[in-house]
Amino acid sequence: MRILITGATGFIGRHLVAALRAQHQIAVISRQRDKAERLFGEQIPALRLDDLPNLDGYDAIINLAGEPIADRRWSVRQKQRIANSRWRLTEALLQKLAASTRPPQIWLNASAIGFYGASNAAALDENSPVAGADFAHQICQHWEQLALQAADRGCRVCLLRLGIVLSPDGGVLQRLLPLYRLGLGSRLGSGQQWISWIAIDDVLAAIAFLLQQPSCQGPYNLTAPGAVQQQVFSQQLARALERPHWLQTPAWLLRLLLGERASLLLNGPAVQPQRLLAAGFTFAYPQLDRTLHHLLGGRPVSGRAELG
Repeated sequence: MRILITGATGFIGRHLVAALRAQHQIAVISRQRDKAERLFGEQIPALRLDDLPNLDGYDAIINLAGEPIADRRWSVRQKQRIANSRWRLTEALLQKLAASTRPPQIWLNASAIGFYGASNAAALDENSPVAGADFAHQICQHWEQLALQAADRGCRVCLLRLGIVLSPDGGVLQRLLPLYRLGLGSRLGSGQQWISWIAIDDVLAAIAFLLQQPSCQGPYNLTAPGAVQQQVFSQQLARALERPHWLQTPAWLLRLLLGERASLLLNGPAVQPQRLLAAGFTFAYPQLDRTLHHLLGGRPVSGRAELG
């Protein structure tokens, strides 16, 4: 396939380009061409969206671009930056799609389990009702609504509702490792909130799977079947690093330090990948203890020979 990827220089995007480049022709959209060229070399064209009059010639679009939602305090300005980084690029891609005479047939669009709202429900899947209309839900809902417009142009659209992606070289786990290695891992608030996680290895495999399955469309939860409560996640991570686990961080302190953004740490449903499993996808890392052993054991992240 000829695949165009946005957000390729981000955490997931870097891994995805590395996983797909052996089997597919990859091009990336990036505002930082120099960074993309350093990461991927000359074999992967780094383009600006303005360079493309349309999307003719590409078989698939994988739209991952977006300002990280958890990195900065949610001021009014930062909220707008988070929204614009997702919505405006997607709108621009849709304009390029409308100008195409030979448009791509596949559109995979990032989203997140924040779509389900700030709840601590014990079991949610793609058919579950949404609880509330908090900021994360609003971002995901409108982003998905935009992406689904690609179906009007003949694309098979899959919405990738990503959970907490685990890898030692990016995302949440990379930020946690220095603290936990110092023995500073802790229960957050009650610790009863769910952590719906997924190994980066399974994220890449699920994306490759959805690219190749013509019957797959609509929302897919990219979460492992083995969601755990935060206190269990914290204990298992400390155990994997052979460090103590005795600290507790009260909810009020997190709210004081992080403001509204604390909801990302204090709320979380147990999100199940029902539609992926029903489609026949098999997780390489469905259980947290094995996943942490794999990711922290010094072996390569990808346990699969090919992601064609």
